[in-house]
Amino acid sequence: MIQGILGRKLGMTRVFDENGVVTATTLVEAGPCFITQLKTLERDGYTAAQLGFDEKKRPNSPERGALKAAGLDTKKGLRFHREVPVDTTDDLELGSRVDAAIFVRGEVVDVVGTSKGRGFAGVVKRHNFSGGPKTHGQSDRWRRGGSIGSGTTPGRVWKNMRMPGQMGNERVTVRNLRVLQVDPERNIVALRGAIPGPNGGLVMIRKIRQDD
Repeated sequence: MIQGILGRKLGMTRVFDENGVVTATTLVEAGPCFITQLKTLERDGYTAAQLGFDEKKRPNSPERGALKAAGLDTKKGLRFHREVPVDTTDDLELGSRVDAAIFVRGEVVDVVGTSKGRGFAGVVKRHNFSGGPKTHGQSDRWRRGGSIGSGTTPGRVWKNMRMPGQMGNERVTVRNLRVLQVDPERNIVALRGAIPGPNGGLVMIRKIRQDD
C-alpha cells in the first residue's frame, strides 16, 4: 500500500466537534496524484513510488516519454514529482490514480513541507535573542548578538555559533498530526494544527509506519 501523497496547502480554518470544542485546522488539497515510476528492491535497492501532482501545459520531451511509459496523457505534464514510501509495489500499477481516499478520519500522519522564507534575519528574529541592555550608554546595539568568541584560548569562533543569516526556506517535518476530516470527492484533508509553508505551497502527507 502507498504510504503518502502530495498536496497543496489551502489555508487554516477551525472545526467544531460534537461538544462544541474548537480546533485549529489546516486544509490540504491532497491529490489527485498519478504513479509515474516504481522503484523495486531488485532493480533499485529499495521500494518506493514516484508520484506526479498538479497538471501543467506543454511538457518537454523527457516528460512526455515518462508519461507515455506510465500510460498517462502526454499532452498534459505534471508539475511536481516526489517519491513516497510503499509497503510493496506488487499491488501498484504505473499511471494509477492516488487521492485523499487513502486516509481515514482519526489517522495520525506526518507532513513535510518547505517553510516560508524570511530572508536575511538578525539574531533577535532568527534565534529569539533578547538583545543588549537599553541603558548604560548603549543606545545603538539593542538587537545585536554581542561577543561571538574570546580573544585568547581558543581564540576562534566555534562552529554552529548562532549568528545572523538566512531564515526559513528549509525542509520542515511536522509529526503526529491527526486527520480530522476527509472529503474524497473534493480531495480535501483537514489536519489538526499548523503545517509548514505558505498557502498554495507543496506539501507531502505521509502515513506513520510501524518502524518509524
